[in-house]
Amino acid sequence: MASRSAPPPVDYRSTAVRPGWGELPRALRKAIERRLGGRVAAVSHAGGGFTRGFAAVLTTGDGTRGFVKAADLAIQHHLADWYYHEIMVTRALPPAVPAPRPRWTVTAGGWYAVCFDAIDGAMPQLPWRTDELAATLDAWATTASALRAPPAALVALRLPRLADLLRYDLSCWQKAPPRRLAQVGQLATLEAALPRYADSAGLTHCDLRLDNVLVDGAGRAWICDWNWVCHGAPWFDTASLLISAYASGQDADRLFAEHPTTAGAPPDALDASLAALSGYLLSRAASAPSDASPAIRAHQLWTGEAALAWLAERRGWRW
Repeated sequence: MASRSAPPPVDYRSTAVRPGWGELPRALRKAIERRLGGRVAAVSHAGGGFTRGFAAVLTTGDGTRGFVKAADLAIQHHLADWYYHEIMVTRALPPAVPAPRPRWTVTAGGWYAVCFDAIDGAMPQLPWRTDELAATLDAWATTASALRAPPAALVALRLPRLADLLRYDLSCWQKAPPRRLAQVGQLATLEAALPRYADSAGLTHCDLRLDNVLVDGAGRAWICDWNWVCHGAPWFDTASLLISAYASGQDADRLFAEHPTTAGAPPDALDASLAALSGYLLSRAASAPSDASPAIRAHQLWTGEAALAWLAERRGWRW
């Protein structure tokens, strides 16, 4: 088991393997420049993430900036679908949600591209700095409040339910335990309770991690990558975010208990979340290497072990 405060085995700012601007089809580059209103003079590639899609902040000669994602429709059709879905979701987010807003889409050269507002910020550091963690938790509290009663445009997208995802995808301790532990029965029981706990008409991000956050120069946090938003209790995302805070030596128990999203949560909501997340992450970490990113299995192993260590500390387990 990884010890608390152990550094992650990957640099979250450089986990992605992406094509460069010059590797995109000429027709696509020309189409993007037409939409941006000028020739691209500077490219700042996004090093974080676990997909092979193009992602970069593009700046034209007159200073116009946009964050552009692009995928090959022939061999990355799933990414194009994700980008389209993200456009639909972010277009319908309430104004209070601190998320980059979509500008336009374009299809050219057999590729699909989407453009969002470019946030002048950076991914938070690990170990977490107290100010960046506080800003992220504040941004998440604002977001969760705005999504408690989702606008009709978001409801119309017929988004999935977190309870279903938990029941079918995050039930590893019940179906195929990733580790032989004396506590497997307790882990399975906690995990089994989570779908009922987490069901909600409100919306939650469902992928709230350090590398899906940007902190700008004013210290404000922005929540990015809205591909997995679903109907569910927001405290599940709070637990997910705080796994890396626990691993950073922060008082994650207090931060969870004091966060606005956890008001009214069941007493063992955090433990159930950590059980489900640890089982899923450790199971995925043991899978065959992924062609999406060479860093993803190490990320899953480190995060899964941190989630299990946090749960073990809370429960007084020893192994």
